[in-house]
Amino acid sequence: MKWALLLVGMVAGSVFAEPPLQVGSKRFTESYILGEVIRQTAEAAGETGAVHRQGLGNTAIVFNALAAGSVDIYPDYTGTIALEILKLDKVPPLAALNEKLLPLGLTVGIPLGFNNTYALAMRAGEAERLNIRSLSDLATHPELKLGLSQEFIGRKDGWEGLKRVYGLPQVTPRGLDHGLAYEGIAASQVDVIDIYSTDAKIERYKLLVLADDREYFPRYDALLVYRADLPKRFPQAWQALQKLHGAISTAAMIRLNGEAELQGREFSAIARDFLSGSKGGAVDKPRFLDRLFGPDFWRLLGEHLTLVFVSLAAGTAIGIPLAIAATRQPRLAGLVLGTTGVIQTIPSLALLAMLIPVVGRIGTLPALIALALYALLPIVRNTYVGLTQVPRTMVQAGLALGLERVTILRVIELPLALPTILAGVKTAAVINVGTATIAAFIGAGGFGERIAIGLALNDNAALLAGAIPAAVLALLMEWGFGLLDRLFVPRYSRPGPASGQPGM
Repeated sequence: MKWALLLVGMVAGSVFAEPPLQVGSKRFTESYILGEVIRQTAEAAGETGAVHRQGLGNTAIVFNALAAGSVDIYPDYTGTIALEILKLDKVPPLAALNEKLLPLGLTVGIPLGFNNTYALAMRAGEAERLNIRSLSDLATHPELKLGLSQEFIGRKDGWEGLKRVYGLPQVTPRGLDHGLAYEGIAASQVDVIDIYSTDAKIERYKLLVLADDREYFPRYDALLVYRADLPKRFPQAWQALQKLHGAISTAAMIRLNGEAELQGREFSAIARDFLSGSKGGAVDKPRFLDRLFGPDFWRLLGEHLTLVFVSLAAGTAIGIPLAIAATRQPRLAGLVLGTTGVIQTIPSLALLAMLIPVVGRIGTLPALIALALYALLPIVRNTYVGLTQVPRTMVQAGLALGLERVTILRVIELPLALPTILAGVKTAAVINVGTATIAAFIGAGGFGERIAIGLALNDNAALLAGAIPAAVLALLMEWGFGLLDRLFVPRYSRPGPASGQPGM
């Protein structure tokens, strides 16, 4: 009896125990590092575990995750909170920011000690040749080609406002990933890029930061954004986080960013050395095979396979009955095929972002829903086509024998349509293998994690370490479904040889 009570107590304790502190970060180097600093600082207090949900796409995604309670805390900047999230005209004091955030159950605090403002930069030699020193000088050079990040183009405090204030004649460019912009300007493919003032590559690429002579950009003081109940839920971790107040200078942040982008150090190691007071140093970059089959390989593989197969099963369970219903009700066919086609046109990252507030969380659940929706079109379309191509004489023969409609569907129509149905499921599986990499931007894991980090650091090895396994999985899916076709599809229902005669 005593052991039974002890077991019940252990189970109850595990069910009702406080979940670990969830730390978020955005998809750029500095945010990754600060997320690790927060995680390790909180975990060192010994009160709770801490999980870093890294690389959560853009500001909207990570803020929605915080508002939904999927993360508890993440690093951000006063200018971003005020202008981009709260849509204010200027950056007020922290007390005023908190007054606006508290109705959402959120608050800001613990300024970290540095200002990482937006700026524009160009090659120093080119700037000297054209006598450009400030943003106002750009107005006299409409020929300059801009390379701006997608988020900067779309932000309230970004390109459109800057263009208006300075009267810039340049047209709005296509978006360029922040991590790739430095390579673009180094190769003279673009002339001016938006930067963060703590970027480590400014000096490496010999760029001139253009003076904001009309003071368009506000201060972007780094701080922590967190759920208002966090100090009560994790008092010891919260006390430990207070030590970060003013602990990171601008020079220190540039150095930390440089350790990641220029030396190739891992974010966790950079944060650990910073918190311990160690400077850290250059490290030998691991061989590509060591990175490809690194310690996270099996975890990422399991997450990726889970995303693909669970969403594929859900898409199949929904799509085949929908297609069957469409064949029975001609008026329904246009609606079903049209709706699944429209879903396929929605950009994957946009769909993932829209699902976060709907399901109230980030991670696996919204990713599975999105992937299942993307799987519908090929499954529904192929099932519908396969069933409508079954010779009507076969169906009429079944009816003449007194078979019910359900029996005819099971023993005649579905077996004859099976090759086409399997082809649709195979197409959906291959599509989902690739689309699942985007799910890493909402914390769902998979090989997209490596791709996101590679984009942030402009690290081709990291990109390939994520892209190659995903490509191999897609090829294995193709091969696997071909094997299923040979094993389970009756020979009489397979396509015949090139002559058009039935297979023998």
